[in-house]
Amino acid sequence: MQIDGKAGDVKDPTLADEGVRLIEWAAREMPVLRLIGERFEKEKPLAGMRIAGCLHVTTETANLALALKAGGADVTMCASNPLSTQDPVAAALALAYGIPTYAIKGEDNDTYYQHIHAALDTKPMVTMDDGADLVATIHTQRHDLLSGIMGGTEETTTGVVRLRSMSEAGALKYPIIAVNEADTKHLFDNRYGTGQSTLDGITRATNVLWAGKTVVLAGYGWCGRGISMRAQGMGAKVIVTEVNPVRALEAIMDGYRVMPMAEAASLGDIFITVTGGINALDAHHFHDMKDETLVANSGHFNVEINIEALEDMAVEKRQARPMVQQYVMADGRRLNLLGEGRLINLAAAEGHPSAVMDMSFANQALSAEYLAANAASLDPGVYPVPLDLDVQVARVKLEAMAVGIDHLTPEQDKYLNSWEMGT
Repeated sequence: MQIDGKAGDVKDPTLADEGVRLIEWAAREMPVLRLIGERFEKEKPLAGMRIAGCLHVTTETANLALALKAGGADVTMCASNPLSTQDPVAAALALAYGIPTYAIKGEDNDTYYQHIHAALDTKPMVTMDDGADLVATIHTQRHDLLSGIMGGTEETTTGVVRLRSMSEAGALKYPIIAVNEADTKHLFDNRYGTGQSTLDGITRATNVLWAGKTVVLAGYGWCGRGISMRAQGMGAKVIVTEVNPVRALEAIMDGYRVMPMAEAASLGDIFITVTGGINALDAHHFHDMKDETLVANSGHFNVEINIEALEDMAVEKRQARPMVQQYVMADGRRLNLLGEGRLINLAAAEGHPSAVMDMSFANQALSAEYLAANAASLDPGVYPVPLDLDVQVARVKLEAMAVGIDHLTPEQDKYLNSWEMGT
């Protein structure tokens, strides 16, 4: 429902009160972001800055938006995936918190891009992406905005890959901080967050018993590591497919079977893609899959599964459950695509737990502050989160968990920072 020209477009404004309760619940386990928000409220480091966020509109993202607003920013939000929006949260952001939000769960492709353009119509000075759709749209269709943009941030692996490709081709026109590359992001969000939330999404969609199942995982990056770990912990037998020999070797030494997808296709009960690429599951794989196979994606875009090929191969398609599309093959086999091939942890569940998103979004907030102070000195390109910010997030998280650690003595520090002292 279009609220008004400036407030946004959400499914149902009457859901706002529910959204507020959900946002406040998530905040309980986001102490790092809360402390940053409290400091921002006093210092206003983002005063006068217009920020457009194309992110998953969830309770955790809402807490990031509130921290940015506390810092003085004029924030507008839109969805980074058609199925990831939590409608009560979108309503609360727009109605209760005064943050224009353009996001409706299940929106079609045209609406998705209309919402992106609506966010860009605010003429942002900073872009915050999860998948680089804002950046791509600006560079292909909204060149008029480039002169007013000081910088941006990128949340996820797929987006960083796209941005580095743009940068190497000389196409990227402003600096972007790769939040995904921060240790306090990918080591925790990607591994523990994706591991837990992916299994949660598949379980909610299907009520499957993991124990005894054979899970075939395409991609052994940090997300793949996390999913493998959690699936094995639930009693599943895990097969990993990879194109990177180092990651394949790591998967073997972590205790998993490794083989080509063509070989694994006939063995798996559950297939999960997290490659960041295209067609990790293709027609020849579908041809060999067992009856009643579950197929899910936890990478950013649904192109990891060749859905068009699946559609062409099927003689019948039916909705088996709310998040399960069942494709019947000519030989009677039934292949079940979960969540339309989109991020299953957000399509069928609630995404990552707030405790892990606390660190990811703390990096986002601190990176926005860094851009406010330093963007003028940065050339177009992809930059890491400054190390001191990464360490700061970890330190505050430990303090919030009431965990103490050792500190180097002056003698130890001198030893580590000199070459004169031998053994």
